[in-house]
Amino acid sequence: MTPSDLEAAEAWLGREEHRVDVLDPWPAAALTAALGRNDPPGRGEPLPPFWHQLYHLPVVHADATGPDGHARKGGFLPPVPLPRRMWAGGRLRIERPLLVGQEIAKVSAVKAITPKTGRQGPLVFVLVEHRLTGPQGLAVIEEHDIVYREPPVRGAAGPPPAPAGAVWQRQWRPDEVLLFRYSALTYNGHRIHYDRPYATEVEGYPGLVVHGPLIATLLLDLLRRERPEASLCHFAYRAQAPLFAGEALTVHGKPAADGAEVRLWATGNDGRLAMEARATLAGALSEETPHLPGG
Repeated sequence: MTPSDLEAAEAWLGREEHRVDVLDPWPAAALTAALGRNDPPGRGEPLPPFWHQLYHLPVVHADATGPDGHARKGGFLPPVPLPRRMWAGGRLRIERPLLVGQEIAKVSAVKAITPKTGRQGPLVFVLVEHRLTGPQGLAVIEEHDIVYREPPVRGAAGPPPAPAGAVWQRQWRPDEVLLFRYSALTYNGHRIHYDRPYATEVEGYPGLVVHGPLIATLLLDLLRRERPEASLCHFAYRAQAPLFAGEALTVHGKPAADGAEVRLWATGNDGRLAMEARATLAGALSEETPHLPGG
């Protein structure tokens, strides 16, 4: 990425989008069913953490759709001249729960554009902040890290080793149906999640790619199953390696001794680390926002 490319992209700093949506029960019920659960939240009940991804979805016109299924560059997101765009991670701070049936306003803003060099070459990270406000005031602040990159390099260094000492574990095997349903529920047109010939022949993956936010959802699903009474106030997560449809995906959890924080991670069928995260529970969050190691 040249200095002139970076200068052109930085013209997007501060750009905002405003949306208002009602948290209709149907998308939450549909995701509940897709995950094999039997506890869809009803009107007036809290929306599970991170499930706000089902709402405030952009409407992308056919003419504004790129060949990869994403919206073309240069709309809300900056025109970074690298061919791959992926969900890299983020941080979520919950001030108060979002309730099903509420009308929620969302303001999204481009906050930072940062070039870096990674294990597989040049990267550009775009930080987007989302602020969700309901009838009682600010409810959720989300920082979303988007990475632009070159195609994967064969033989490049792999992800760091997965943590050890899991106390909780649950295995999933995300199939093509789950990936299709999640793409539909989040209006995600990226073809790597449902178009196998495109994923393998154009982008060079060995199969359909499991969505990063779906993996994050499964990590929080493990926390909900093991600590159903817990109230999440902060969640930080980072993608480390892709996972693919049909392979075993295991989510792991390791609560701290005081129970105030839970380390979460996801691995593939060969044990590689796919995503790592930390969840902080209500009553334990300090003034300093916690980050993942190295973040």
